[in-house]
Amino acid sequence: MLSADEWTILALSLRVGAVAMAAALPPAFALAWLLARVRFPGKVLVDALVHLPLVVPPVVTGWLLLLAFAPAGPVGSLLQHWFGISVLFRWTGAAIAAAIMALPLMVRAMRLSIEAVDAGLENAARTLGAGPWRVFWTLTLPLSLPGVLAGAVLGFARSIGEFGATITFVSNVPGETQTLPLAIYSALQQPGAEATVWRLSGIAVAVSFAALLASEWLTRRVRRGLHGV
Repeated sequence: MLSADEWTILALSLRVGAVAMAAALPPAFALAWLLARVRFPGKVLVDALVHLPLVVPPVVTGWLLLLAFAPAGPVGSLLQHWFGISVLFRWTGAAIAAAIMALPLMVRAMRLSIEAVDAGLENAARTLGAGPWRVFWTLTLPLSLPGVLAGAVLGFARSIGEFGATITFVSNVPGETQTLPLAIYSALQQPGAEATVWRLSGIAVAVSFAALLASEWLTRRVRRGLHGV
């Protein structure tokens, strides 16, 4: 049975994961479409920058976020000046860190799905008089939707498991930024807290497994709908 604190940790983790996924979804799809369909100078560099969080140590990403969103940082000073807010040591900061770390995985899944759409169909639609937006909304997006959904759920699962960038950027504040991975880390530092570690680890595995199953289920449902099965 979970304690009240553990329910709080679970609820916070789900909130951070959902907000991170929602925030990363539009830029992830835009970048995926850009990399899949547009040729431009510096494309290799953009591709490398998008996937950089996958290979750079997460603490480096968290440190860079801390510099950017600090009160004297370029983003933090604007937020403070225009809106009077700060994301440091707040759950919103944890969501930002999770979104940054989930973005490359989302872009990759969506890009593969867009590249799988037959470009000949899009060209045929254009020759029949369809404009770019109509081609996008009636062909590209529906046909790539399985990959978009898979990427979104994968991003959610990755956000739930984010640790390094989060603890570096917004610290480990119980009830505010302490998500499941951070709570497990804290429990590991306490003698005799093995039962808590087991419970929290089980929850993390269960949530991640459920997200992967949901991704597969959604992908199959959408594919059946597209093929009229």
